[in-house]
Amino acid sequence: MKKTIEYQLQRNIMRLGHVDIAGGGQVVVDGGYAFVGHMKPPHGTTILDVSDPRNPEVVSTLELPDPYSHTHKVRVAGDLMFTNVEQYDRHFLRKGDAIPGVRAELAAKLGRQATDAEIAAELGVRPGQVGELDQARERGYGDGGFRIYDISDKSTPVLLSYTRTFGFGVHRFDVDENYAYISTEMEGYIGNILVIYDISEPKAPKEVSRWWMPGQHLAGGEKPTWKGYKNRLHHAMRVGDELWASVWHAGFRILDASDITSPKEIAAHDYHPPFPEPTHTVLPLPELINGRRYAVAVDEEHAHTPGRLHGFMWVFDVTDLSNIHAVSAFDVSELDSPWSRAAGRFGAHQFREKMDGTLVYLTWFSGGLRVVDMADPYHPAEVAHFIPEPVGDEPSPQSNDVDVDENGLIYLLDRNRGLDILEMKL
Repeated sequence: MKKTIEYQLQRNIMRLGHVDIAGGGQVVVDGGYAFVGHMKPPHGTTILDVSDPRNPEVVSTLELPDPYSHTHKVRVAGDLMFTNVEQYDRHFLRKGDAIPGVRAELAAKLGRQATDAEIAAELGVRPGQVGELDQARERGYGDGGFRIYDISDKSTPVLLSYTRTFGFGVHRFDVDENYAYISTEMEGYIGNILVIYDISEPKAPKEVSRWWMPGQHLAGGEKPTWKGYKNRLHHAMRVGDELWASVWHAGFRILDASDITSPKEIAAHDYHPPFPEPTHTVLPLPELINGRRYAVAVDEEHAHTPGRLHGFMWVFDVTDLSNIHAVSAFDVSELDSPWSRAAGRFGAHQFREKMDGTLVYLTWFSGGLRVVDMADPYHPAEVAHFIPEPVGDEPSPQSNDVDVDENGLIYLLDRNRGLDILEMKL
């Protein structure tokens, strides 16, 4: 007799409120407001009043003027709100840069002009997309960067400055009251690097320093030992006088930022290969455990190939920075979600980027939210989870980002659609 799997969609967590808004890349909660950066244009940034978590209300929205950028990340520092500006669908559109060379090579080989189908086969795209890529290349892109807004009146954000960078523009970033730690492409480099800006005058941010991995500075004569953009800064998070930098398929780096004008690498750890998914975020636990220091890292799930490992969470002993080593890991079974093999991703993505205890709040795409206790770093233990049902015609939930407010309420943002406000009872 066939046995039916029974799924437990929530454990020790209940939903208090839900907002049916466009999907987002990041949610930040500050002072009774939630700030959401959206994935797809024309949706830019939404500010919600969440003082009544059962009845959240949108108080303002920022729309984008064209379909060429997205502002899917957002940070808040006091009365300032920061958003990225990045080329939308950037990895696909950059394939267009190769078209002139592919056309020339095929023409020389075939003795005639290549068809769109032949060009598409070389690029790994559909024939109908060749014209779209041609148009994007001819149009170019020069809008990448970051914006700073005055949000003293949340209903009416006021743009203070728009700093343009280069290339794709800005991806993820961190801010504090003094500096913005920006992950961006810059002219003369391959892949994203770290650019630190002094934001003491938010109307005119000033660059104070840069950091990159050896091999990225092409204009300085460096040559990468890797292909393409696989090794690059994803983003760097400040912890005291350190910056914890995830560098995609190169693992992570720890930087000494005590001299903000010259951040220096003090540790590196790379576990790629053999592990296939890129390092998305890394942060240390706030307190020592049994006299030792530990850090958590999460690898982002991308297009999954059957037989390969999904993205998951790592736990590292970082007591001795010359001997960083893994001590445990946390994973979620495909059997734990009814949507694990539906359209969309299943695997880890991100955890709440603020460590104030031993609980780690993890987003797992179609596996929802997982709350993991790190009190024993050798045995991470899930203490709660919540898997939202798909909204509207979406085939699966895609839990993308999470934050927790001062009252312990959890804000779970879906990549495609919707924001849930949750309460955990342990």
